[in-house]
Amino acid sequence: MSTARNQAVRIHVRRPGELRTGDLEAWRDLRAASRAPASPFMEPEFTLAVGRARPATARVGVLTEDGDPVGFFPYERSALGHGRAIGFGVSDSQGGVFRAGLRVGAREVLRGCGLAAWEFDNLEAGQAVFAPHAAEELPSPVIDVGEGWAAYENALRERSPKFLRTTRAKERRLDRQAGGLRFVFDEHDPAALRTLMAWKSAQYRRTGRRDRFAQEWISTLVRDLHTTRAPGCSGVLSVLYAGGRPAAAHFGLRSRTVLSCWFPAYDPAFARYSPGLVLHLRMAEAAAAAGIGMLDLGRGGAEYKEALKTGELRVYEGSCVRPGVRAGLHWIGRAPVRRAHRLVRGRPRLAGFAQQTLNQVGRLRHGR
Repeated sequence: MSTARNQAVRIHVRRPGELRTGDLEAWRDLRAASRAPASPFMEPEFTLAVGRARPATARVGVLTEDGDPVGFFPYERSALGHGRAIGFGVSDSQGGVFRAGLRVGAREVLRGCGLAAWEFDNLEAGQAVFAPHAAEELPSPVIDVGEGWAAYENALRERSPKFLRTTRAKERRLDRQAGGLRFVFDEHDPAALRTLMAWKSAQYRRTGRRDRFAQEWISTLVRDLHTTRAPGCSGVLSVLYAGGRPAAAHFGLRSRTVLSCWFPAYDPAFARYSPGLVLHLRMAEAAAAAGIGMLDLGRGGAEYKEALKTGELRVYEGSCVRPGVRAGLHWIGRAPVRRAHRLVRGRPRLAGFAQQTLNQVGRLRHGR
């Protein structure tokens, strides 16, 4: 679509669907050579899916030296040249895929892509090009099952014996009272995905949050990724059935070694049995059996994440801007919002009041 020069590096801007087979292979090779966890969000399949869901905004800056690809920068472009991470709002790992040691700066990349600013909210650790522009560092809890399920279960039993004992007791009670449990790690039935999305939409509305699945591009993206099968990025729908009907479900993305947890939800009719926790334990066991070493629970505080996690990754929020009027407009629009989010996150009591307010808004909105 367009080309810009940065010393010996040339930057070609393309739509995701315009990437050639050689580009995709180079992308995968560069990513495999990095030391970062193998997040499926950083693989070309995720960018290709966003490109199909959002063809008007999705772009990739392809960096080349002497005609050979040495980097890929996926992003979305909005009005006035403002850019965001590809899949911004739902992508849990963001950044560029560059050859180790590539000498290029963030502003050079932005200039080559015609961007005045680029915003991120889940920049992965180790992104040397963009890390200097981070405004905040945030934890992303993970479950390490690299030593197998038994090792994780033993560690969980030692760290949180009451939690594990209570969850297992609820699982047995649900099994008895519902007439049997069945777990499917990788469910292909689209009806089960529709059920999960309906539960999640209801949860968003009930808690006063914006319903992500009311945005057509997100629904389209999730349906597309459910059928995606690639070594670095495959959709995985896990379902816990109770008495033949779904009780809890989760949709995420997996690579060979990482399962990125994304959209969990459950049927409120089974709430007293904590089916979401039961589901996550079974997912961890199945993931370990499938050779997956880590479940990335994603940033954001939640009691179940604290109970299940074994450690944390670090992700970053911020933006890179180029000097100019358009960048100034971007800063004016985003800086106050980011400061407000940081204020709430840094004060647990205030965060609690904010959650109570959201819940009340949700109840009033739906007459409950």
